[in-house]
Amino acid sequence: MNCVEDHETLLPKALPANACFAIVAPAGSARLDAQKASQWFADRGYRCCIYPGVDHAQGYLAGSDEQRLKDLHAAFADPDVDAILCMRGGYGSMRLLDGLDFELIRRNPKPLIGYSDITALHTAILRHAGLIAFHGAMLNADLLGAKLQPTESSLIAQLGGHLGQGDEIVHPADFPLSCIVPGVASGRLVGGNLSMLGATLGTLAEVATQGSILFIEDVNEPLYRVDRLLTQLRLAGKLQGIKGVLVGDFAGITVAALRPLLVDIFGPLGVPVLAGWRSGHCDPNVCLPLGAEVSLDSERMALVLLQDLFRA
Repeated sequence: MNCVEDHETLLPKALPANACFAIVAPAGSARLDAQKASQWFADRGYRCCIYPGVDHAQGYLAGSDEQRLKDLHAAFADPDVDAILCMRGGYGSMRLLDGLDFELIRRNPKPLIGYSDITALHTAILRHAGLIAFHGAMLNADLLGAKLQPTESSLIAQLGGHLGQGDEIVHPADFPLSCIVPGVASGRLVGGNLSMLGATLGTLAEVATQGSILFIEDVNEPLYRVDRLLTQLRLAGKLQGIKGVLVGDFAGITVAALRPLLVDIFGPLGVPVLAGWRSGHCDPNVCLPLGAEVSLDSERMALVLLQDLFRA
């Protein structure tokens, strides 16, 4: 299978007026109030199409692998769908990796939005289809859960094409950031859920980190397990050649508790490290465009886009 990680990033189209969101469940199962979901989109001038697998459950999975993969492919192929929003994370995305039709995705580039377990899909699609992905709010816990701004506003601003080259991805002022290692660097923003980055090493979804700004976040992982995961990335050579690190939310672990480990792991690399970024399993949950070229200034605590996110 060919890799496209060194090629120009494939850009989707920005959301048009009355855009249609496909709702899919490629990972864990959850109950969805379809009427509430439809009203949420209608209130914002959008439409939604809820795919069949959303209503399925097979143990801890949202239906069979075949159904979940069928829904994902159908959402990419449907010309009426403008963006694909995952209902939730959990587990199950990895089980779809060897069935993904990357040529189908390349022919129909659309924003795929999610985080947590969806990291497996993001990294695989970025590597093998070259398509930019959006580490952002999912339907159940985030959007229907009424999380604080800019959870929704950052997602809509990016998907709507309101942010482009030279624009800063604004972080909420009520949540202070911490400069762990000072500096300025630029590169492709990659990464996502740290546990998934470790789990997908050696697979077709292995994250490509050379020349990148590495973003990491996680939940329900004690400090020693975060240490183990970061050490796994280091021993796998995934920290060699990175240009900077953006540390998202690690639910249950404060930045003060993380700091010694971050200094120990990333300090010798001499790259800027900024921590406390509110993206991941947190409230608010700021959207990040994975695959986009960005500039990270850890002293100024700024993340700036170096490219447009959508094709003309």
